Amino acid sequence: MSSAERIPVYSLRSFSKQERESQQFQVEVFDANRHFSVKYPHRHDFFEVLYLARGTGSHVIDGNKYEIKPPCVFFMSPGQAHKIEFSHDIEGFIFIFTPEFYLIDYNNPNRLIEFPFFFTIRQDNPPLLLQSDSDVVFLESLFKKGIAELEKNEGYSVELLHALLDLILHFCAALYDTDKSVLSGKGHVIVKKFYQLVEENYGNNLSVAQYADLMALTPNHLTQTVTRLTGKTSSEIIKAKQILEIKRLLVHTSLSVSDIAAQLNFADQSYFAKFFKRETGLSPLQYRARSLK
Repeated sequence: MSSAERIPVYSLRSFSKQERESQQFQVEVFDANRHFSVKYPHRHDFFEVLYLARGTGSHVIDGNKYEIKPPCVFFMSPGQAHKIEFSHDIEGFIFIFTPEFYLIDYNNPNRLIEFPFFFTIRQDNPPLLLQSDSDVVFLESLFKKGIAELEKNEGYSVELLHALLDLILHFCAALYDTDKSVLSGKGHVIVKKFYQLVEENYGNNLSVAQYADLMALTPNHLTQTVTRLTGKTSSEIIKAKQILEIKRLLVHTSLSVSDIAAQLNFADQSYFAKFFKRETGLSPLQYRARSLK
């Protein structure tokens, strides 16, 4: 199976200049002249904060399409597939980083997913729309300080850059529109951790019991918590992710149905086809044919 037939997954190194490939973060200007050539749609194995000050276009994240309305901030979690189309006058800043970089000084491994915009409970990614000029000035100053610090080359302070990222995330979280009642209990961390694990393991075709085991929970506890906060069962979320990935591979690659079944760890191609048709009403080949018209 050719790697070109897969939806590409880019590591942080793909977006770093050669002399900075060992870094676990990057902060820089985002515009139409960026020096990185990537294919769309694609995934990342890192977190991303994208601030846009001007320009127009659209940003599709995991099938949800959002209009670019500057000044705004988009957030992406590892594993999400996205496609961005923007005007030639797009302008802003981007901060990308690995979880290891952010968590290095924290004992809480869930600290990142506690932010409302990463692995969201509703599995959507609406951007933060900035309303206040003073908020825009402050946020831009944080990105600019990070860029200026990196320009010191070997003399830059990792601690300062870490602190700037932490301030960007907390400042955005304070402005981000979310349901505070959903985030008030520890159950939301369980749900977000479940989403994170599904994102990392959808290709392994794990059962609810296997996911519960990874989280040191009983299957009942996991499903009850997920259903209470999302209105969906654990099984429904797993199946929805599988269907989304099958659709992507049917539309964006030339893989055969048997290749897709194997890639997503379905041992029986016949069951795979029946599963897809039961969930969508179309066979895999029918879905591909309709989508490519």
